[in-house]
Amino acid sequence: MNCPVCGADLPQEALFCGECGSSVTAKPKTRPLVRDPRPSDTTVIEPLERAGRPVATGTPAANKASIAPESSAAPRVTPEAPIAPDAPTAPETPVASVSFTLRFSTGERIVVSGTGLIGRRPIAQPGEQPDQLVSVADTGRSVSKTHLEFGIEAGDLWISDRYSANGTSIIQRSGAARRCEPGRRYRVERGASIEIGDQRIEVG
Repeated sequence: MNCPVCGADLPQEALFCGECGSSVTAKPKTRPLVRDPRPSDTTVIEPLERAGRPVATGTPAANKASIAPESSAAPRVTPEAPIAPDAPTAPETPVASVSFTLRFSTGERIVVSGTGLIGRRPIAQPGEQPDQLVSVADTGRSVSKTHLEFGIEAGDLWISDRYSANGTSIIQRSGAARRCEPGRRYRVERGASIEIGDQRIEVG
């Protein structure tokens, strides 16, 4: 199997590409994003790469060292032996849903376990039904009205920039930074942080 974005060879059970970090199971959107009809009032700030911090850009090969690939292979399930008809069956234990904590530099703190949008005044696209709409108090207006989309897939948190004015960057625990291409999903590990405009989000 090959990554539909960068073409890297992947195992059949892979969920994310180890080369570019993109989701390989996400279905393409059935409709393009509709431009936000509200007038833009976002303040454009200096890009990260001009502020003295190296940001990975360019081809996936150049970005290889920016995000340490994690094992994306799903755990193999070993078939259990059939249960004898007269053997008592233990009650099933409900599996707890995976959740992540997002701590904002503006003071907000939320727990997410589904999909959502982040921005100063986020709104969903026609047909979208996000679980959460997270408003960020950004007096400097460096965060777009609908800046970022997030969700959980197979126990991993992913984000996708919604064509924001100032973009989105992932800062790994090692300190390496990666600029996100708008419209693509990127996996974010616990302990990393996300930068949107002048604001920072810690992932726990």
